[in-house]
Amino acid sequence: MSVGYKSIQWTKTKLIYDVILIAAIALYVYLFITVSAKLGAEMNIPPVGNAVRIRAYGSAAFVLLHVILSIGPLCRLNDKFLPLLFNRRHMGVTMFVLASIHAAKTLNLYHAAGNLDPIVSLFVGNTEYFNLAAFPFETCGIVALLIFFMMAATSHDFWLTNLTAPIWKALHMGVYAAYALLVGHVTLGALQSHRDPLLTVAVGIGMVWVVGLHLAAALQEAKLDRQSLAVGDADATGFVETGVTVGDIVENRAKIVTISGERVAIFKYDGKIAAVSNVCQHQNGPLGEGKIVDGCITCPWHGYQYLPENGASPPPFTEKIPTFDVRLEGDRIFVKAIPHPAGTTVEPAQIPQSSVG
Repeated sequence: MSVGYKSIQWTKTKLIYDVILIAAIALYVYLFITVSAKLGAEMNIPPVGNAVRIRAYGSAAFVLLHVILSIGPLCRLNDKFLPLLFNRRHMGVTMFVLASIHAAKTLNLYHAAGNLDPIVSLFVGNTEYFNLAAFPFETCGIVALLIFFMMAATSHDFWLTNLTAPIWKALHMGVYAAYALLVGHVTLGALQSHRDPLLTVAVGIGMVWVVGLHLAAALQEAKLDRQSLAVGDADATGFVETGVTVGDIVENRAKIVTISGERVAIFKYDGKIAAVSNVCQHQNGPLGEGKIVDGCITCPWHGYQYLPENGASPPPFTEKIPTFDVRLEGDRIFVKAIPHPAGTTVEPAQIPQSSVG
């Protein structure tokens, strides 16, 4: 979206990702329905068309949710997955559409024939909430769908800006609660009515995959934090030796250090060294893992940009990040422990010619 929240055209890359996404989903649904019908015929079980379609759309949404939840930690583990992160919102909205189709078809098939409203019928048809074996799994699915609706409705940058990044991110962290509800929905529903061990194994593998990826990413983050702790205490002028030298930083890239518990990105560009907060104001992306493009620090997650001298986004954008004073002693880099307010202009340290490289 543009700065004025007006629709802009998809880029070629986005179109390619969307076409691949839609084609993959269409192929999955087609194969699911076709294979289910064939297996039913081979086992002399008459295929129930609507029921098969319900499972096709529901399972497609569940599989896509696993993909969505995998993208974040995969990007932390390997930056080759960053293009997927850039298009994750499209996947999220698509997943919500699939889940909505699944829910609508379920209500129509199982709850539309009686005298009650289908939604009322869903909630009053089974009230065994204290009986695990007979627990109304549909309730888990509906609550998860409501969470997905809130996330899809606020996926626009308009809501990110007006809700503020912390509130917006807290709202979208609800995806993990929705995932837990869907695991319950599938475990108490499909796994009870279709006692196929392959289905049970598939759900188990999915859970282990998602939890394992997040644990691996968290462990790597903790390791990087330990490795990036600035050495020593602040000197009389408030500067801390970072343990990073000019030669350690690739041109137009950064090294991330942790000073007083805060991650700081130290960038090298055009014979200069500048330091800014590592946290992007868009979705808390890691600026230090990005690079300088056209003179601007560019976040690797969604492309938000900041000028390294003052931490401000180029006009007409208004995002700002804190900046830090930098000092060089030979090729050793020192950063002042206390940051300047977001958007404050700071003179970058000039790299001596003998240290350039």
